[in-house]
Amino acid sequence: MRNKWLARLGLLALLAGGFPAPPAAASLPGDARTIVEALVACGTRHSLSSWTNTKRGIGCGRDVVVRHLEAVEKDSGKRMRVVIDRFETRAPRTRNVPVPMENVYAILPGTDPARERTAFVVSGHYDSMPSDVMDAVTDAPGADDDASGTAVSILAARALAPKPARATLVFAAVAGEEQGLLGAKRLLEWLTKQGYTVGGMITCDIVGATNGSPDRRVRVFSEGGPDGIDSPGRQMARLGEEIAGKDKVRLVFRLDRFGRGGDHRPFVEAGLPAVRFTEPLETTEARWSVAKTVETPPAGAPAAAPGAAPFPSSLSLEETLSSVLLGTSTDNHYFAARSVGKNGKKSIAVPAVAAVRRPPGYVASEAPRPATPPTPAATVPK
Repeated sequence: MRNKWLARLGLLALLAGGFPAPPAAASLPGDARTIVEALVACGTRHSLSSWTNTKRGIGCGRDVVVRHLEAVEKDSGKRMRVVIDRFETRAPRTRNVPVPMENVYAILPGTDPARERTAFVVSGHYDSMPSDVMDAVTDAPGADDDASGTAVSILAARALAPKPARATLVFAAVAGEEQGLLGAKRLLEWLTKQGYTVGGMITCDIVGATNGSPDRRVRVFSEGGPDGIDSPGRQMARLGEEIAGKDKVRLVFRLDRFGRGGDHRPFVEAGLPAVRFTEPLETTEARWSVAKTVETPPAGAPAAAPGAAPFPSSLSLEETLSSVLLGTSTDNHYFAARSVGKNGKKSIAVPAVAAVRRPPGYVASEAPRPATPPTPAATVPK
């Protein structure tokens, strides 16, 4: 966990034209645990749960995030500013009914007038879900998915707040990810309306464990460009590998895991450089079913069998492959299939590409057109 955060912090600082992040304090893992456990204590952080209950629900999760980021704001001498972005949205996973949502941003303004309207973003989503994405009542601790990424965003803000950066840094904790990437789409919209151009975006999603993987490197997913090969996001991923080293970072040259997506997707679809950081071996058990904290399962939690395959999400390509390739994450490799005749003749191999399973009714983001920079008073609405 510690090395994953250092890679992210250094990459963000370098992209923004600032100084490399300072070495992590010895308290970093403990601080991460404190944040994650406070979020887990909310019971559920489902985006359709209560926004007003301070003890349980998504509003409780928001309060945890705001409390920690406001402490960073205070320590920075108000150089960093915390914004609660309240908005209304609808989607198939809100039953197409308008619902309230709230994102939380910590903004560290750039020091270079030529680059202060360029924003580099690190984000995690603080909402959670149980097995049923529409169930806003059942406990959904979401320690790994994605209290872990939210902790990364908060601790990145704390680490970089004392350091001047030429471009603007935005540390975000968004809601609505499980309901269709709603918070991320709003984040991109908000940045554009505030007159920012996004120079790069990192989403940290499911980053709290290794789940017994012998390869402990953080995975960095990056989509190719129009040619399917290279893109600004892929160059960002390579920069992360350069900073942290090949022994800490594993580059995976696809948008995301088989048939799934995350909060970097709206930015990629808008033609912006964006990548996803995620743990080396993901399991559905750790993501949703177990109140899992940073590398420490709770007492009584079921243990995965040695060499067990990743938990499949449905009857699909990845499930079929996982049932054969035990202990192998199918998301990390490329596969092809071909037929072999009785005479030993082989057909041309056909790549096995999983269809992307977007939420019903998902609409891709359009490339943003930056607005005229607003007045200072309108830049940070409270």
